[in-house]
Amino acid sequence: MTQPEAARSTSEEPWPVRVVSQKLSAWIAKLGWVWIDGQVAQISRRPGAATVFLTLRDPSADLSLTVTTNRDVLDAGAPELAEGARVVLHAKPEFYAARGTLSLRADEIRQVGLGELLARLEKLKKLLAAEGLFDRARKRRPPFLPTRIGLITGRASAAERDVLTNARRRWPAVEFRVINVAVQGPGAVPQIVDALKVLDNDETVDVIILARGGGSVEDLLPFSDEALCRAVFGCRTPVVSAIGHETDAPLVDYVADVRASTPTDAAKRIVPDLAEEVRLIRLARQRLDRAVTGLLDREEHRIEALRSRPVLARPHVMLDQRATDVAALRDRAARCLRHQLGAANEELRHTLARLRALSPAATLQRGYAIVQRADGHVLRAPAEVAAGDPLRVRLADGELAATVDG
Repeated sequence: MTQPEAARSTSEEPWPVRVVSQKLSAWIAKLGWVWIDGQVAQISRRPGAATVFLTLRDPSADLSLTVTTNRDVLDAGAPELAEGARVVLHAKPEFYAARGTLSLRADEIRQVGLGELLARLEKLKKLLAAEGLFDRARKRRPPFLPTRIGLITGRASAAERDVLTNARRRWPAVEFRVINVAVQGPGAVPQIVDALKVLDNDETVDVIILARGGGSVEDLLPFSDEALCRAVFGCRTPVVSAIGHETDAPLVDYVADVRASTPTDAAKRIVPDLAEEVRLIRLARQRLDRAVTGLLDREEHRIEALRSRPVLARPHVMLDQRATDVAALRDRAARCLRHQLGAANEELRHTLARLRALSPAATLQRGYAIVQRADGHVLRAPAEVAAGDPLRVRLADGELAATVDG
């Protein structure tokens, strides 16, 4: 809804500071009373003063608000409140026109106990699991021998020393890019998330290690933060979680690609042991030598066995045997052929004798003759010719011409 023309500020009719302050105070007051969850970054109790000043920080972002409350309200709801504690407070935003500042005025403060924290973590764990952040199928295997390792840990901490010392002891040539951050307290999560982004964008970093020593549940709370878990899930570089001891299990352990029980265990999982790898190579070479030697021995024995066979030891024996077989087959073939030729010749001779016996020429040889007319017709009766017909008389050694007289 637009403001009336008379209520607008212009360069000719600007609003005084008090008017702007009043309008800001009015708009902020419209929010009313709200319940707020945050982490106490700072507490200021002045001796003899009834007002206590708190700095309330978002655990997942670099944001904070100032909270004022009465000492009696703080003593009633959270008498043992210390910096780093999680609280839930009922407050109303107020704009202080005199100083131009915004703060929250709380009338009830409740410190979040360990049981409630664990219940929240369990609820967040189920939520992240349902979204697939813990899925084993998406977890990546770190490289066998990373060229460069990114390490996120506390400054000059035992965790940093354990990772660097054990990794370089196992593989002296390994390189690290170390980013020191706060590993507990209000500023831990934003610093760790920023360090993750820096290392994930570094093309030379093959794997990232999140390392921290042991501590209480409250100390390890930053590593169960939802923003950190989602940042680890979104990394393209494999992430190894090495938080606390074996019994500690922050939520980032379930999201990371590899979970190490301790920082020392992370170094052992990421970097191979040079001495062990040299020993394995030596054993592999020995096995390979034995395998090749055994193969050569077996092939040599096989060749000797082949050479000792008669077919190779005395190859002429096989040729002599085959020559004998060929000669025998040739003799059998020759005998069979001669027998068949003799039988065929005898049969031909008998057939020729029978043919000759039945041949008209044989009859002519015995003194008979064949009388034919001029047209070749063989005469069988005298009535077949008349007087004066010419005839041809065939004899064994020739023929005669004749004429019928009567």
